[in-house]
Amino acid sequence: MKRSLFVGTLSLAVSGLLIAGAGTPASAAKGPRAVSPKPSKAQALRDATAEVAASPKTVKAGAHDTFLSHDVTVDKDGTRHVHLDRRYQGLPVLGGDVIVHSAPNGELRSTSLTLKAPLTLSVTPKVSKQRAVAVAVATFKGTKKGSRADLVVDATAATPALAWQVVVDGTAPDGSPSHVHTLVDATTGKAGKSWNTFHSTVVPGTTANAPQTTAVAGAAASGTGHGYQVGDVTLGTNSISGGYELKDPTRGNGETRDAQNKTVTNDSPPASWGVAFTDTDNVWGNGTLSDRATVAVDAHYGIQATWDYYKNVHGRNGIKNDGVGARSFVHYGVNYANAGWDDDSFSMIYGDGASGQKPFTELDVAGHEMSHGVTAATAGLNYFGDAGGMNEATSDIFGTLVEFNANSPADKPDYLIGEKISSTPLRYMDDPKKDGSSQSCWTTNTKNLDPHYSSGVGNHWFYLTAVGSGSSSYGNSPTCDGGTVTGLGNDAAGKIWYRALTTYLTAASTYADARTATIKAATDLYGASSTQCTTVEKAWSGVAVAPTATTCGGGTTQPPSGSNLLSNPGFESGATTWSASSGAITNDTGATAHTGSYYAWLDGYGSTHTDTLSQSVTVPATAAAPKLSFWLAIDTKETGTTAYDTLKAQVVSGTTTTTLATYSNATPSGYVQRTLDLSAFKGKTVTIKFTGAEDSSLATSFLIDDTSVTTG
Repeated sequence: MKRSLFVGTLSLAVSGLLIAGAGTPASAAKGPRAVSPKPSKAQALRDATAEVAASPKTVKAGAHDTFLSHDVTVDKDGTRHVHLDRRYQGLPVLGGDVIVHSAPNGELRSTSLTLKAPLTLSVTPKVSKQRAVAVAVATFKGTKKGSRADLVVDATAATPALAWQVVVDGTAPDGSPSHVHTLVDATTGKAGKSWNTFHSTVVPGTTANAPQTTAVAGAAASGTGHGYQVGDVTLGTNSISGGYELKDPTRGNGETRDAQNKTVTNDSPPASWGVAFTDTDNVWGNGTLSDRATVAVDAHYGIQATWDYYKNVHGRNGIKNDGVGARSFVHYGVNYANAGWDDDSFSMIYGDGASGQKPFTELDVAGHEMSHGVTAATAGLNYFGDAGGMNEATSDIFGTLVEFNANSPADKPDYLIGEKISSTPLRYMDDPKKDGSSQSCWTTNTKNLDPHYSSGVGNHWFYLTAVGSGSSSYGNSPTCDGGTVTGLGNDAAGKIWYRALTTYLTAASTYADARTATIKAATDLYGASSTQCTTVEKAWSGVAVAPTATTCGGGTTQPPSGSNLLSNPGFESGATTWSASSGAITNDTGATAHTGSYYAWLDGYGSTHTDTLSQSVTVPATAAAPKLSFWLAIDTKETGTTAYDTLKAQVVSGTTTTTLATYSNATPSGYVQRTLDLSAFKGKTVTIKFTGAEDSSLATSFLIDDTSVTTG
């Protein structure tokens, strides 16, 4: 049986303890776990909107600003992160989006945004739409299929300005779909920033090895694939009349189709474009290019592996987190040397490669391209400036992690992008400048590069964070500051970047903003004093992105003063260095840590029970003002002011046990920092001990995290 947390009394607490799910502590349990629902996304949005209305200064909002929902995330403890798109006098504001971070009770905590001041500008254009379209069309290269233009506020400029955002749809010279956005100043008529929302693996018009400066009736089935790039794999397919098709009902009906070596005649491939791959025996391809289904196996496995990575590692249900799978078109064009993601049609295209190349259906390419869709659905990073580089880096990072997660014997995981397509990898994460065009270190010119090349800064940061600096089996990674970085591994590095992307980055974020965002993400996941957080800092310095106001070790979660004399103070290494009752130190999702994943859960059984937690420490005789500090949350089913269940903070010195403070069910609360005086124990080696005692009925849980003993 299991311990329970009860939330009835916690709704009044500023730091509520809400439960996202049930789990079983490692120790024997004694009662059904009560699960409290997280606030719905709709409720989080309503509360965030109300907070913005009540505190417009926090989001630099003026009287003419309105906000629309872009994305909503609710953490397992109920903390909310609501991403809002801004409109000024009804016009979209590029770079005006904001993320509202709120406590589990809806109280505003902070905001993330790049806008520096409220907007004050005229929205009456001096340049006509027709003239703006003509200016943009004149710069378009390829076959134009149509154009459209809308007024926007460009808040990515040094001074926000009114602009026509002209989109020219068509086909690029190399056959790629093309959606070229150009900002035309609505006062002067001058063309400004330009970017394409069709995201390709390599810069369109270059070669890979020469870089330049809805459900169908049927049932889920399991097929066998013989791919060209991925080897022999199991595929999710769909049973239809007379056989099977390459559509996966278990992954949102993700589908792979044959483009028949054609290019789109409109700007985006429609869902029914090309022809479906069907088969009678559910065995696909023969491992060679003589069978058109062979590369379809690669692409379909890419859909599957990408879906599984995001689902199993990050809990994301598809690219948009809506349960809908993507569509892939293989054999696109003739000798088409590229692959790309088209967010407009929610689909991918893969070329067979130019002469001397292999098909672009490599696994990390699939993960790369579909991750552009994840970025669009979350941070919405612009495809220009530093944000453009981070957009591309995000796809390289997650494409690499998809490859590692799949761990295919036919495609040994590495930190190279597209290395199976030709003799030279498309990009190197250990030292991006090795491709001849990418940057390994940030400079003031980074923002002016094509995103495929400015991505090098983000790629290098990720490699340093995951693998570390210097020589390894994966490469040799220098640092820009001459420092040394010890890597955390892919799991921690990937989770930190994913949380930064989905929780803190906005459309116009810079690499400096990314440093801030990843420090916040590492703090959320592992604690402000964690090795993970300090590694993030070292890695950013290692790619020449300077420190910002946000640093590890900052904020209210730190000990009062001095270095921490306790080992494993946040329990992130499990029970290491602590003596504790069985199961007391846990990462059980039935409750939540103050920071990181692990915490100490004492009692909560609803029957007579005692749990203890202790660690020995020497208090220096020279300590000026030694203190014991810890964060404590108390959740109970008891009522009234009688102390039935208690937690004692104690010091054991020799044979004497001194109780410094007693807490009980009578004062339930979310996490609150407690600080106690240790001056009486200067010059002694003592044991810091917590003793939780519960009576015969009605459970009380005492949650302890982020402990410290400091000298003052």
